[in-house]
Amino acid sequence: MHVVVLGAGYAGLTLTRLLERNLSPDVDITLVDQSPNHLVQHELHRVIRRPAIADEITVSLTDAVERATVRVAQVEGIDADERTVVLSDGTLSYDVGAICLGARTAYYGLEGVREHATPLKRLEDAQQIRTDFWTACEGTGEPRIVVGGAGLSGVQVAGELAELAREEGGREGIDASVTLLEQFSNVAPNFPSNFQHAVRDALEARGVDVRTETTVTAADEDRVSLESAPALPYDLFVWTGGIRGPDALKGDRPSVRSDLRLTDRTFALGDAARVVDATGEAVPASAQSAVREARTVAENVSRIVAAERDPGAVFTPRLESFEFESPGWLVSVGDGAVAQVGPAVFTGRAAKALKTTVGVGYLSSVGAIGNAVDLVSEELPFDRSRFGSG
Repeated sequence: MHVVVLGAGYAGLTLTRLLERNLSPDVDITLVDQSPNHLVQHELHRVIRRPAIADEITVSLTDAVERATVRVAQVEGIDADERTVVLSDGTLSYDVGAICLGARTAYYGLEGVREHATPLKRLEDAQQIRTDFWTACEGTGEPRIVVGGAGLSGVQVAGELAELAREEGGREGIDASVTLLEQFSNVAPNFPSNFQHAVRDALEARGVDVRTETTVTAADEDRVSLESAPALPYDLFVWTGGIRGPDALKGDRPSVRSDLRLTDRTFALGDAARVVDATGEAVPASAQSAVREARTVAENVSRIVAAERDPGAVFTPRLESFEFESPGWLVSVGDGAVAQVGPAVFTGRAAKALKTTVGVGYLSSVGAIGNAVDLVSEELPFDRSRFGSG
């Protein structure tokens, strides 16, 4: 019996670790990813301002799993009906599989945006944004930074760049501007209105020029074209305007229902899929969704494997249904954060501490205890002088 997990993001790594515990040792588990490391994506924006944090949010896959085989390769094609996978270094077949390949940046066919904007999906992207920031600062005049898309990723990028401009600009005499563009009427458009308002206030408090109901139509090497406003000149252009499916699925994000099955023996979860839960509601693409979906898939894979190996089994096993219920939402805005827990929204140190706690909890859950300790030290530094010596 061979179980294959494609992708080692939040969904894939969480699922693999759960399967290691749930499945008997004689069931082979293979985890495939194009990178040998797992990236804590929701902290990636931090690398723009603090490059050293890259080590804290990078976890070796071989350290994170116990007995699964880690295969470093690009997934190039999937035949879910035949249960075969085409990899950059060969092929793979499976008895039960899970597609957890995450999403890619969507450019919606906007002329010049892919060519001239930098996305934020990989460590290399964050490092490139930082390099481009400094390149922009070397020119004459005020560096102009434009971020397209005000979902949570765009909000975090804009906040980080505003803090970087304030910190480094103050030392270097640089007065950089940061403009955040959003086609809908509010930032964080898929979230409750009180959360949206708090996020916008936090951005504007850091000097970000927030422009909602502003649609990007194209870009060239100097300007971002807008639907109903003059073109916006830029020195650095970052694009976080949406997501599409992985290349192995030809850019599609297939829809799956609450048991998260794409076919009888293949599951799809995380950002790679459009999930409709047991209540009929669309599940938002997010880290917390991916982790929770992985728990349901782990249970369902275990039931399928158990039935497959039971010679007395007659009926198809009943599978668990996924129902998404979020405990709240968190987003970093520079050195601050905005948190929503139930109907309440709060900011300040409490929100930042909660976000750090969530990050630490996740790192601990994938076995990265050292990374978790380092993240606490970085985000919530302990001031020993306040407590004296001894």
